[in-house]
Amino acid sequence: MAMPSALGATTGTVDDVVARIERMPLSSWHLKARFIVGIATFFDGFDALAIAYVLPVLAPQWHLNPGQIGLLLSASFLGQFFAALFFGWFAERFGRMPAIVWSTLIYSIMSFGCAFAWDYNSLLIMRTLQGIGIGGEVPVAITYIAELSRAQGRGRFLLLYELVFPIGLVAAVMMGVWLVPHVGWQWLFIVGGLPAFVVVFLQRLLPESPRWLATKGRFAEADAAVTVIENAIERSGQKLPAPQPVVAVEARSISIRDLFGSGYLQRTLSVWVIWACCFFCNFGLATWLPSVYRTVFHMSVSQSLTYTLVTQAIGLLGTLTCALSIDRFVRRAWFGGSFVGAAAFFLWIGYGGADSALGVLVLSSIAFFFISLISIGLYLYTPEIYPTRARALGMTLAGSWSRIASFLGPNVVGALMGAWGLGSVFLGFAAVACVGGLVAAFFLSETRFRVLEEVSP
Repeated sequence: MAMPSALGATTGTVDDVVARIERMPLSSWHLKARFIVGIATFFDGFDALAIAYVLPVLAPQWHLNPGQIGLLLSASFLGQFFAALFFGWFAERFGRMPAIVWSTLIYSIMSFGCAFAWDYNSLLIMRTLQGIGIGGEVPVAITYIAELSRAQGRGRFLLLYELVFPIGLVAAVMMGVWLVPHVGWQWLFIVGGLPAFVVVFLQRLLPESPRWLATKGRFAEADAAVTVIENAIERSGQKLPAPQPVVAVEARSISIRDLFGSGYLQRTLSVWVIWACCFFCNFGLATWLPSVYRTVFHMSVSQSLTYTLVTQAIGLLGTLTCALSIDRFVRRAWFGGSFVGAAAFFLWIGYGGADSALGVLVLSSIAFFFISLISIGLYLYTPEIYPTRARALGMTLAGSWSRIASFLGPNVVGALMGAWGLGSVFLGFAAVACVGGLVAAFFLSETRFRVLEEVSP
């Protein structure tokens, strides 16, 4: 049986919901929620990078030039940008779970569509449409998971969930290494469409975010959602303490002040810059590496994909390091220091480290390690700096800057390579990383171990 409401709070209100969530220990129910939502996020990562591992085959087969390759690599991000704007609004208006379900369904169906593309133009259209689903799922999913977590240990709880996205990136490489040369490039997209068969069960197995329901005045539903979690925890043998008042939250609807008003403008602008800088480097590097090894160093398809797998594995190690360690450091030191580390190795490659495939492999992998510390950490930090009434919108708007940067990155890489060679690409990455490091060091807020409603009333 669920415990009583927080003292003085009406059942199902924001104050009551927050108090009840804050007294919950990590439980098997939370792990189940992370797993179920994580299935969609895993394949989101898989589909985001799949195109990079079919292009070493398609580029010579379809006689693609560097400009066409860059556009195919970035087409998904154009769709993701518009999706971030739409699904941020959709999640605030209709709920977190419907947004997750519909975005997952879109990217799954369009992944099947990519498998049946017959030429450059058809694949370009399919990838752009697929980006609509990819761009909507991840930011709303991490918002949902954040709203289920309490302040203590929130960093590790969220980021161990978010690890499924970079694991999906690595899985795309591993599957690409085997499927593309031996079975055919189409099968990589077919595998990426599998979430379509499980997406219908998401809404049935998990409740809507009780924090979101409470902010919408749907107090009975919010109380019922929290009660579902409480009952599951108590059935597992964990006894819940009585809820204690945590914060008093002003009940009001979302407004422009929640993004650009006093106390939020600096947060919004600084996090937008950091998202853009991080993902310009992240996807600019990750999407082009297979083609760089293939065209610049004349490696085989299998060798190109294997080298890229090493870099992605190092990136996965970076995300794991972030998940286990970020709560030990203040946020600005974590992000600022990581940008500096990435910039140093990008500079090294730019000033002489791009002469051999092995040199690019080693140095770019280390730089990618530092970038990965940032990319996954942003999925923790961004939901922390906005109130529940605007959290999904703030998260998706911030994420939209990563889509813009991820769209620009592959195209800028292609232009730089054509004009000044491979070294100039890494000098460009270094400059962008320096900008991100300066903004992180001077403008980020501290959110560690603070209740979400305390950070963003």
